Amino acid sequence: MILHVHSLFAVGRRPAHSLPVGPSTWVTRIGEIPAFVCARTFSIGGMKSPLEGIDRPCCSFLNSMRMNHAVLYVRDAAASARFYRDVLGFTTAVEAQGFAFLIAPGSKNDHDLGLFSIGAAAGDTDAGRRTVGLYHVAWQVSTLAELLDVRRRLIEAGSLVGASDHIASKSLYAKDVDGIEFEVMWPVPPALFTDEERKSRAGVLPLDLDREVARFGLELVSTVPD
Repeated sequence: MILHVHSLFAVGRRPAHSLPVGPSTWVTRIGEIPAFVCARTFSIGGMKSPLEGIDRPCCSFLNSMRMNHAVLYVRDAAASARFYRDVLGFTTAVEAQGFAFLIAPGSKNDHDLGLFSIGAAAGDTDAGRRTVGLYHVAWQVSTLAELLDVRRRLIEAGSLVGASDHIASKSLYAKDVDGIEFEVMWPVPPALFTDEERKSRAGVLPLDLDREVARFGLELVSTVPD
């Protein structure tokens, strides 16, 4: 499992409508809230995304840059660590009073998720409603079999809150013990996009995992981005 951040398709399970507003910028409306993203930050395995006009990244001063880890403020780091271990299969790198550093399944990173306690009296996050802040991070799995297993675990934990088909990815949305939202997703290998999907401008569709398994199989490994 790796940390993966969407620049265009991570609009969750909410209805979305997207319109091009320039050569390198798109505006995506989630309800009445416009969110601007750079089109050049989104590509799929060396190919254009299913949305036409979005090219590979271009950068004049860096060879590459990717997300390495996420850090969250939580009420109780021990309780949060237990959730990520039991539900998503993380392992503990370091844990002590008030903090924990976890490693995602299959990761070679020294840590993928940091958790810091701020106390039981802490309020819920209000990001996206009344304050700015992070919407969510997305954890990537390799196969649809893994995504199905994660869905089962999230349902058993009472954490699953939504599911979306972004064409380029198949995504589950959930909340941890503090109500912090996260995504678990499987990216579609670019070579398997249909011509219709490459031309499609539909950003979010209902997810039918049984249909996707029938199409791609349970064990097809996707390593996007590689």
